[in-house]
Amino acid sequence: MIESLITFVIIFGIIVAIHEYGHLWWAKRSGILVREYAVGMGPKIFAHQAKDGTLYTIRILPLGGYVRLAGWGDDKTEIKKGQAASLVVSQEKMLTQTKTAGENADINENQPVSEIIRRINLSEHVELDNALPMLITAYDFEEELFIEGEVFGELKRYKVDHDATIIEEDGTEVRIAPLDVQYQSANVIHKMLTNFGGPLNNFILGLVAFIVLTFVQGGVASNANIIGQVEKGTPAYNVGLKAGDKINQVNGTKTATWPKVVQEITDSDGETLKLAIERQGRVKTIEVRPKKIDGNYRVGIMQSIKTGFWDKVTGGFVQAAQATTMIFRALGSLIVQPSLDKLGGPVAIYQLSNEARQAGLPAIISLLAMLSINLGIVNLFPIPVLDGGKIVLNLIEAIRGKALSAEKESVITLIGVAFMVLLFIAVTWNDILRLIQ
Repeated sequence: MIESLITFVIIFGIIVAIHEYGHLWWAKRSGILVREYAVGMGPKIFAHQAKDGTLYTIRILPLGGYVRLAGWGDDKTEIKKGQAASLVVSQEKMLTQTKTAGENADINENQPVSEIIRRINLSEHVELDNALPMLITAYDFEEELFIEGEVFGELKRYKVDHDATIIEEDGTEVRIAPLDVQYQSANVIHKMLTNFGGPLNNFILGLVAFIVLTFVQGGVASNANIIGQVEKGTPAYNVGLKAGDKINQVNGTKTATWPKVVQEITDSDGETLKLAIERQGRVKTIEVRPKKIDGNYRVGIMQSIKTGFWDKVTGGFVQAAQATTMIFRALGSLIVQPSLDKLGGPVAIYQLSNEARQAGLPAIISLLAMLSINLGIVNLFPIPVLDGGKIVLNLIEAIRGKALSAEKESVITLIGVAFMVLLFIAVTWNDILRLIQ
């Protein structure tokens, strides 16, 4: 149970972390401030603030993650009038210059000094050294960048630094979000890249995982009509078939590829087969009678594998393409015949993680790859709150020449959230019912 849970947390954590990092990477390159990058949900158990202002957190519930983009959605700093705060004030020289004709500018040595706020603490759980207490009456962290309030019975107004941080009531410290670094200030292309970055990273992770899988397995299956291995005690072993034998014909039917060899053996109905094989340049005929194993007729031969470096790399691409095709077919089936039994939530993923753990490392890597590609595709659905829904809003903005109002976007997003929450509850409940049956 513990091992299965750890496997689930690792698989799901890697997929979510890579997905959210895709959003973070493109957001930063689009000039959008990422206030927080979180893996997991709920109370934070680890936090680190980078020099660029992004707070990196790990949260206790391994059921998702998020990037908190400045100005996106409900990312607002709201302070009630009269709320208590403590401020870290620093001194800043206001540079003035004097200049005469034909001379370079000289900095005035008698520069006036200004007080500027670097940190604002709204939390009762955090104490700052040498902080100034204030009862806040007014503030603007987006345009004018100031904070005003009562300090020791006197009304004071301070300038707030563009890169100042604010410690929120739950103790989370993030950068303030001036308009120039908000999501809304980015152009449409940058918004689309930021939203597409998550699914893109999932596709990349899935591809890399499949390539790693081919290396772990030692190679990739070959379609050549050459025997890779012969299982001991099977009909093939008993009649003398060997690894490296090339099966050119089965009962006179040419078998140029491995799938054709398998088809002829499977369709034999258990009748004795005449195999025309080539071994070390010589051709000979060997008779073998298939045996029914797990519902199919088999003789006990295994496919050969290609072990070259580039064979393994291209094999990873092939497996990724096959997985993508399989997922699209499943989605097509879901659209034609909707059913909760065709969907799976955290409970189903946990079950799959448990099965993969028991099967070994290759199965774990394969599951990681499949789930990552699956998540990337599902996230591109044009449903509000998913990345695909956000991209649709970006396209609408491009066509209209302006973004929808914040109120309209909020309503659309709330509809998407309600739909996804209901679907999540229904899928999870259905997974639990299937588990206990």
